[in-house]
Amino acid sequence: MKLSPLQKRAARQARNKSEVDVNLVSLIDIFTILIFFLLSSAAGVEILPSPKAVQLPQSTAEASPRETVVVVVSPQDILVGGRRVASVAEAMASEDDLITPLKAELDLLGKRELIRADNTPQSKAVTIMGDKNIPYRLLRKVMYTAARANFSDVSFAVIQKYQAS
Repeated sequence: MKLSPLQKRAARQARNKSEVDVNLVSLIDIFTILIFFLLSSAAGVEILPSPKAVQLPQSTAEASPRETVVVVVSPQDILVGGRRVASVAEAMASEDDLITPLKAELDLLGKRELIRADNTPQSKAVTIMGDKNIPYRLLRKVMYTAARANFSDVSFAVIQKYQAS
């Protein structure tokens, strides 16, 4: 059977035409499940920001950290929420235990809290991430300043050291 040129052309087009049928509904379902899994697994992990300049001490503590104001004390600077508020040299040179710029920043953060309920405590929580080599005198000044700013619930950030069972 001899095909006309028009029939040959139609047969060639039908043979070369590839049908790609993509079902977008199943792809959307997969991406929705993937996003739900990533969001639910990331919600249980709490990681404190750790600058590379700060070497935290190790501890065998089991308690996980709470969401608090973070004061980072590196060998050079004192940071609150990632913002530099004072230098370690200035704080150590001062005879007074109060670090004025740190107190001002903590007072500002303390005022930003939502209106507290009647049964919540007046004191606020702060986490101090101090380099393991900072002098105790500086650590005492930071704790004293935090207490003066009504941050009396003080926690220290450490690296969890796993014990062999």
